[in-house]
Formats: sequence, C-alpha cells, structure tokens
Amino acid sequence: MEAPIHTMSNLFAQLGLPSEQASIEHFIETHRPLATSILLSEAPFWTPAQATFLSEELLEDADWAEVIDELNAELHAKR
Repeated sequence: MEAPIHTMSNLFAQLGLPSEQASIEHFIETHRPLATSILLSEAPFWTPAQATFLSEELLEDADWAEVIDELNAELHAKR
C-alpha cells in the first residue's frame, strides 16, 4: 500500500489556514525568512496545536513529513 501524497494546499488546510495558492504564497512571504536557529514548529506564528502537529509529524516521519520539509525550506529561504 502506497502512502498518501500530501500537497502544500492539503497541509495548509490541515493546519486550519487558507489553502489557496495565493494565500499560501502570502503566508510564506509574510513569515520568511525564519532564522536558521528556529525550528519550523517553534516559529512564533503557529498556534500550540499547529506547532504540535508539525513537530509530531516530523518526529514520526509520517506521510506529512515531506510537505512539512518543503514548507520548512520555503520559510527558511532568504527573500
């Protein structure tokens, strides 16, 4: 059985955030660049539930991990 493939849009919906492409791009532009010393799940803009979800999914290397890594890279990238 193949693991489901999640998109960035799916991730934002899972986090309870607007999941349209323009909204995702706006979120990333608004919140980047994160300092390299800040883990994605420790960023100050997440709710406790969002931070827990991101952290746990990465720790478990769950099927969300790939798209979370993608978001992490986007948020840590310089403008």
